[in-house]
Amino acid sequence: MERYLGLTNMTRVQEFILRGLSSRVDIQDALFAVFLTFYLLTLLENTLMIYLICSQSELHKPMYFFLGNLSCLEMCNVLVTMPRLLMELCTGPYYISFTACMTQLFFFVSLIRIECTLLASMAYDCYVAICHPLHYPLLMWPQVCLGLALSSWLGGLLVSVVKTTCIASFSYCGPNVLNRFFCDVSPLLNLSTHVALTELVDFISAIVIFCGTLLVALASYSAIGVAVLHMPSAAARRRYFSTCASHLVVVGIFYSAALFIYCRPSHIKSMDLNKVLSVIYTVVTPTCNLIIHCLRNKEVHTVLRKTLHLP
Repeated sequence: MERYLGLTNMTRVQEFILRGLSSRVDIQDALFAVFLTFYLLTLLENTLMIYLICSQSELHKPMYFFLGNLSCLEMCNVLVTMPRLLMELCTGPYYISFTACMTQLFFFVSLIRIECTLLASMAYDCYVAICHPLHYPLLMWPQVCLGLALSSWLGGLLVSVVKTTCIASFSYCGPNVLNRFFCDVSPLLNLSTHVALTELVDFISAIVIFCGTLLVALASYSAIGVAVLHMPSAAARRRYFSTCASHLVVVGIFYSAALFIYCRPSHIKSMDLNKVLSVIYTVVTPTCNLIIHCLRNKEVHTVLRKTLHLP
């Protein structure tokens, strides 16, 4: 490792060292078992959800169309980050080439941006369904849903192309150790020779992307809350509040972790805290999102029982 840590200012970094989640050997086996369980569970539950949505006509609705997109996204998310995390827990600090690191960064940034837009689209769908039920078939017809989903995926990929290209073009001539278990924006910028400028650009872009979609989601759920409070039926209020509560939990977990990492000044950053928050939105959130969305969803429960031939 010393030959990498001692790079001179005239040598461009050719590879990075990912320090991993923890350097404590005594807990790495336990962490490996825990994260492998999360990894397999995420792939299994999201694959099952995509199969149910595609195969069961009862779930051919806008809400489940977006949920299917979210399931596909969460599978991609864990496939981008989790294999390297599991490898690091087995072998220790992991060496990754510059090109492989930028490739992982591209997909990771894409998926984060796509999830922001998808969550905002799901909030808008929920708003139309509750606040304008008579206009719902017109406002959320299949072409509109497809357009929202495509704009989410293509927009995330486009933003990531621009951001990754900028980060890859910076000079990395000093230390090459990333105190993370995957290639993320912040630790890479800390190794760049243009720290002040890159942090400012990253902070502004994060504020625009995260806060823009968050405002759409909050405005939608606020309007839903007002509409539900004015409903005369107590049973209807409980039902809609129960539905929206699960959506709000997912939005809250994702945005709190993402905003805390990417939208705060550098002088209050803690690398160990960043690792914990990274685990939340790269490991815990992909596993829990689907469970939270479907925990009290009677349509999904009915279809699942029918598919598994349960009474």
